[in-house]
Amino acid sequence: MSGIGWIIIIAVILLIFFIGIRIVRPTHRGLVERFGKYHHFANPGFHWIIPMVDKMYQINITETMIDAEPQEIITNDNLNAKVDAQVYFKIKSEEEFVKASQYNVNRIKWQIVNLARTTLRNIIGTLTLKSANSERGRINKDLHSTLLSETDNWGIEIIRTELKEIEPPRDVQETMNKIVKAENEKIAAIDFATAQETQADGLKRAEIRKAEGVKRGAILIAEGEAQAIQLVNEAAEKFFIGNAQLLRRIQALETALTENTTIVVPEGSDLVNLIGEMAGVVPLKGKKSEE
Repeated sequence: MSGIGWIIIIAVILLIFFIGIRIVRPTHRGLVERFGKYHHFANPGFHWIIPMVDKMYQINITETMIDAEPQEIITNDNLNAKVDAQVYFKIKSEEEFVKASQYNVNRIKWQIVNLARTTLRNIIGTLTLKSANSERGRINKDLHSTLLSETDNWGIEIIRTELKEIEPPRDVQETMNKIVKAENEKIAAIDFATAQETQADGLKRAEIRKAEGVKRGAILIAEGEAQAIQLVNEAAEKFFIGNAQLLRRIQALETALTENTTIVVPEGSDLVNLIGEMAGVVPLKGKKSEE
């Protein structure tokens, strides 16, 4: 064989080799079929298949989001609600699950969308519009649980579901907005009344404390006056002990002065001295007395 023949053969071999090269990324897994029959599984890395004989299908195993698309659903109270949801799933990376995702179900995304839409109709159809809006968590949980059980042999994992919106008819939405506004105004009025009541209660307590302070001050003044009277009484009792006769004379003098009676008091008597001391006058002696 000539050199040109060998070159052609080598070129053909190299061409076949390069044509058969397949590189599987970490985000994918490969299924290799030979003559239309499953042959082997391809992990991430370098692979070579026989051109025209083998065929590799690379499957993405990363998390994928699909939209269940908006749909009109009649609620239990006969209202039309526009409902939309999203489903997050991924194909499991093991060989048996990758095979199941390709051989057990046709058009897997389309199947998930239709299953999610049917499940939403079944769930929301048993709820009123108000309860459907207030129980989104329950709807998500029921949708996720149903999708998990129904796709068990599809080789996929339903990671989570999210209910995007439950939109009622326009007139119903306006009525609901008015109800929410009225409830908010009611709550605001209650809060304002509570604040006013708290303020009034605070003023009342302040007035009570003020009255208690005045009362306490009056008590202290009365106690001071009582103590002063007690001290005066004690002093009087001390001064008049053994002077009962003099006390009787003073009492008689007080009565006489009250009735404007003229009293003749002998000069130099104790009563004159006592009356002078009570009046704050000290009698002066005349010349005759001095002589």
